[in-house]
Amino acid sequence: MTHRSGHRTARTQVQLAAMIVSGIILLLGLLGFVPGITTGYREMAFAGHRSGAELFGLFQVSVLRNLVFVLIGLIGLAMARRLTGARVFLTVGGALFLLFWIYGLATADESAANWMPANGPGDWLHLLLGLGMLILGLLLSNRVGTAGRLDEPFDRP
Repeated sequence: MTHRSGHRTARTQVQLAAMIVSGIILLLGLLGFVPGITTGYREMAFAGHRSGAELFGLFQVSVLRNLVFVLIGLIGLAMARRLTGARVFLTVGGALFLLFWIYGLATADESAANWMPANGPGDWLHLLLGLGMLILGLLLSNRVGTAGRLDEPFDRP
């Protein structure tokens, strides 16, 4: 990471955590498109509960679900470049995955409202990602930016 003055600055723990989590989410999204790693690949639907494809033979996936994960991963990588962006990504992204978890619980596997495949293992994945991201975003942010260097707004260079 390079500071405005051209000096190289170290990434904070929250930035590293955001980069790692983003990379995992991106990887999960991309692997959903790989036959063999995704079983029932030929049965993958664009969206909905009828997709027969499962990542690692466990997590029900669709084209839309994979694209959502890829998009979230790419956004996270971009936001992790700044301290504030990393915090926002981990906390808001964590809340988003918790919403995915609640959505999965609220829509039965065969429900027409299930536009993004959500099976039991997928629900657990969303819960773990959501809680993990929130915990990282909140706990790793405690001391950074309070007495040390000031946060740089993530939306400005």
